[in-house]
Amino acid sequence: RITAVQVLTPNTFFIVSDIIRSKRSVDQILSPSFTMGEPVVVQGTAISQPYNPYEHKAAAPANQPVAPPTSSAGAGEQQPAKCRDPIFAFLLIGNVAAIAAVAGIYGSTAFDQQVNNSGGSYDGYVAAAFVLGVIAMVFTGFCLPLMMCIPMILIKASLIGMLILSGAMMVVSFLYGNIWGGIFGVIFFLIFGCYARAVWSRIPFASVNLLTACTAVKKNCGVVFVSYLYVILAFGWSILWTIALAGVYDQVIVTVNNNQQAEENYINYGYYFLLFLSFFFTHQVIQNCTHVTVSGTVGSWWFSPEHSGCCSGGVMGSIIRTLTTSFGSVCFGSLLVAILQATKAVAQAARGEEGGSFLLCIAECILQCLADLLEYFNKWAFVYVGLYGYSYIEAGKNVFTLFKNRGWEAIIADDLISNVFFFLSLGVGGVCCGIGYAFNENTFGDLFNNTIDTGLSVSTTNAILGFIIGLVLSSILLSTIGSAVNAVIVCFAEGPAEFEANHPELSRKMRETWLQFYPNCGA
Repeated sequence: RITAVQVLTPNTFFIVSDIIRSKRSVDQILSPSFTMGEPVVVQGTAISQPYNPYEHKAAAPANQPVAPPTSSAGAGEQQPAKCRDPIFAFLLIGNVAAIAAVAGIYGSTAFDQQVNNSGGSYDGYVAAAFVLGVIAMVFTGFCLPLMMCIPMILIKASLIGMLILSGAMMVVSFLYGNIWGGIFGVIFFLIFGCYARAVWSRIPFASVNLLTACTAVKKNCGVVFVSYLYVILAFGWSILWTIALAGVYDQVIVTVNNNQQAEENYINYGYYFLLFLSFFFTHQVIQNCTHVTVSGTVGSWWFSPEHSGCCSGGVMGSIIRTLTTSFGSVCFGSLLVAILQATKAVAQAARGEEGGSFLLCIAECILQCLADLLEYFNKWAFVYVGLYGYSYIEAGKNVFTLFKNRGWEAIIADDLISNVFFFLSLGVGGVCCGIGYAFNENTFGDLFNNTIDTGLSVSTTNAILGFIIGLVLSSILLSTIGSAVNAVIVCFAEGPAEFEANHPELSRKMRETWLQFYPNCGA
């Protein structure tokens, strides 16, 4: 029966499929109230009628969101091109301008003095960092085809690996006499074991999500280079903020020699809070700009695959929208997280000065949990910002709709894939750590003859440097794929018909794995 109707129009195919799967009568399906008022359900998601799922959409202009407009309940709607939440964009600009002014007026002299007083040369470590960075990027490049070839094996291995790590931490706690640590280790090991058993059946669906996300990134590889540019921008901001911090430190902390003793007037917590808020605010914006750019690019590939490419209109349009019309929304969500992070940093500093106050420890823990929850919420909200051009508040409302419709499935798929990224990053970091350990006075004597004293041997310092560089650079590419995974999960809930039209093979795999766990969903 399916073969017989495939020669008809695509709308007819989906209607007849709905008759067969949901056992509705033909009169019910073709009634005016159904065809005009009620949406057809495809893969558990409502799509508006009439709509031709096999009709390719033209690429949206650079200042327009990529997802097609829809009137379906619970589905996103394309927003008109205009700047949203602009006040928060101006706050970020003011923040960067203020730090740049402080760094220029007070920071440069103080920073130069601290560098000159350190003694030794950084040339050897800079050269080692450059070489290790290239090695890390090469090994990270192998992760993409690896994830496309064996996504299910990687997810299963990472889930087992997390279980082994939790068991190892439990055993180590008991071996070192930490009874309470061992007891909590047993509890978490059992909880994680139950979690692994419960989500094991979801692995096929998560693996297809990972495959789809890798395919989207591969077809639009320009987003990877954009991610690295954002990281360079973040590194430059860190240097600028450090110079400004040195200037504030030099101006506010006054050393008074009195009877050969130094008396210090420490920075009050107001300075701490403003400095940390400035630092976290800008870093959050840069990080979330990457997420929104990738989400918009994946949306373009999902709805208009003919415009994909390394530097295609989909990639460039997403960058332009992120840095113009959606920039205020990115700054809004970033500022909320930055406030929590800055408050937590101040509490941590106060706890250190007061000898580890129990109340401050609790406050620090609560603030960290709130910041983590808000960051996770933002991760999904910014997908809607990138796809449809929503303001931050409107995007947040759509996140609640997503979780209401999809429940825990989106969270589980995201969590399973995040485990893969964690172990791949550790692997790249471990390789760079081993290579870095070979950089010393014997192998590269000219570079490390007059290096600055770090308190460790040159080999150990380069090993630590290699691990950090490998971990960070691999995390950049993998975070790009992670953003693509979140966008795929949202797009599958919002536009399954377009997915079937534009990427039938991937759509078939995703529908099959979804039906393995939800055989009666009507997909």
